[in-house]
Amino acid sequence: MKIVLFSRPQINHTVEDLRRLLNLIDHYGFDYAINQEFAAVMEQKLGIVVESEKIYGDTTGAQPAQSVMVCCGGDGTLLEGIHRLSDKTIPVAGINFGHLGFLTSATRDGVESLFEQIANRSLNIQPRSMLSIEGKSVGRLFALNEVAAQRLEATMIKVVASVDNQIVAQYNGDGVILSSPTGSTAYSLSAGGPIVSPDCHCFLITPLAPHNFGMRPVVIPDTAEVVLTIHTRQGKAMLSIDNRTYSLSDGETITIRRAEEQILLVTPHNISFYETLHSKMMWDVDIRN
Repeated sequence: MKIVLFSRPQINHTVEDLRRLLNLIDHYGFDYAINQEFAAVMEQKLGIVVESEKIYGDTTGAQPAQSVMVCCGGDGTLLEGIHRLSDKTIPVAGINFGHLGFLTSATRDGVESLFEQIANRSLNIQPRSMLSIEGKSVGRLFALNEVAAQRLEATMIKVVASVDNQIVAQYNGDGVILSSPTGSTAYSLSAGGPIVSPDCHCFLITPLAPHNFGMRPVVIPDTAEVVLTIHTRQGKAMLSIDNRTYSLSDGETITIRRAEEQILLVTPHNISFYETLHSKMMWDVDIRN
């Protein structure tokens, strides 16, 4: 069994956190690989030298079939780890060192339990659909949460959204988000989009600050092909794909479909999506008192 570690240097790792990770890897006899940024943090804080053959860069490269990626941080860290994961058949687990954490499967206090489940091969794994994005400025990329076309300057942009060659709307405003069910609790939620169970087979189209107050989010089947045509009105626009951004030109089109690939996300045992909502959104709190 091999642990593919990933984290970002801005995460506030304590010496205790790092020692616990390495001790658990040693305790269970796991091999491991680690991204170069995280390796540098380990070396600086623990005063160790990570063997060069254990360090990977922009992509994980080929890893053994019996591997698990463990991302140490918040949801943004997990998304970045997924983008670096070369083999999407490897399960991805997140340890929440961040804040809200809808995607992470363990907390700081649950690290031991997570590694025990890895050793016992008893992880709870849920396939999550991904988005396939194609465009002149981005080539072909994938996203777990969302793709968003949005303005960069004070002037608004217009995004024409079509579904299977039928125009849904012309969004004049800050832009538009197309998200997967997994991404419904991310950027789309903050823009007023609905919360969708991750096992639903759909996409969400959510406008960003539309100038037409009648514009509302739209839910469509994930068998559809969505085309976004961006008109920048001589200004600048960008495309954000999960936690990465790209510049867009006036008149550019972005095509989005459901990807053939899926992500195997490790989820907590005995905690449903709805229980997570209760906890993270504080829906069980009676604000009348």
